[in-house]
Amino acid sequence: MSHDHNHLHHNHAHQHDGKLNFAVFINIILTIVQIIGGVLSGSLSLIADALHNLSDAGAILIAIFARKIARRPANSKMTFGFKRAEILGALINSTTLIIVGLYLIYEAINKFFNPQPIDGWIVVWIASIALIIDAVTAWLTYQSGAKNNLNLKAAFIHNMSDALASVAVIIAGSLIILYQWYIVDLLATIAISIYVIYHGYSLAKQTMIILMQAVPENIDIDEICEELESLTMVSKIWHLHVWQLDDKEIFLEASLEFTPSNSQYDLNPIKDLLKDKYGIHHSTIENSANNAYGNNCYDVKQ
Repeated sequence: MSHDHNHLHHNHAHQHDGKLNFAVFINIILTIVQIIGGVLSGSLSLIADALHNLSDAGAILIAIFARKIARRPANSKMTFGFKRAEILGALINSTTLIIVGLYLIYEAINKFFNPQPIDGWIVVWIASIALIIDAVTAWLTYQSGAKNNLNLKAAFIHNMSDALASVAVIIAGSLIILYQWYIVDLLATIAISIYVIYHGYSLAKQTMIILMQAVPENIDIDEICEELESLTMVSKIWHLHVWQLDDKEIFLEASLEFTPSNSQYDLNPIKDLLKDKYGIHHSTIENSANNAYGNNCYDVKQ
């Protein structure tokens, strides 16, 4: 039964990888088309969108590679396994989002001081095709598990921001055709850049919280302390740590002093509380009569 479940999970993961590989292929084709169109039309925002598409392809490739590494089983050296490979993948992708965004702003300012004529019709047609492909790519990435996976979410945001960028490019091209408002191309590029940088920063912050073993944003460590202290079996909390292995698993490690009447203590009430109320399924708890860690740990309020 377990073998069948693992085989089914493997096939499911393989299907997701197939969707992601196809998304990479169509993004590369789109990048080539957009670069050619951007050069012919003189549109910076179209070339900017092409570079963003290329980063999309790279983002998905990084997500695929990180996902494959994360599936490796734990061993004597990597006792927690390789799950954080996906967090590293998300960090790389979020960093590239910020870099791409800053580069596009630089190019937009440079283009403003060195303006070139723009063919609005080429911009609109190619950006319209790009919007369709971006939407399909975003859907493929989402279907592969972006909702519950930080690594794939980073790739998905790459795709979604590209779809929105295509909408901005279409609007800019249309205004150039109707009113010859060439500055709109510049403004569209800057708007795309700000959007990309914002999401890149947001994702980078989430990944750094995990990598730095910070308390998850949805966990109130002081509230957990109060809950534990309310248990009759707990006399004192010396120290307590809560951190994430990846974007799903939360771990807790604590040094508690139990009451004398609970020398033969049962940890199930504590573990059940942590699991049911806070979603912490991995907890390591020791009974200690003193603070062996000194001041190197979080100072639990008493």
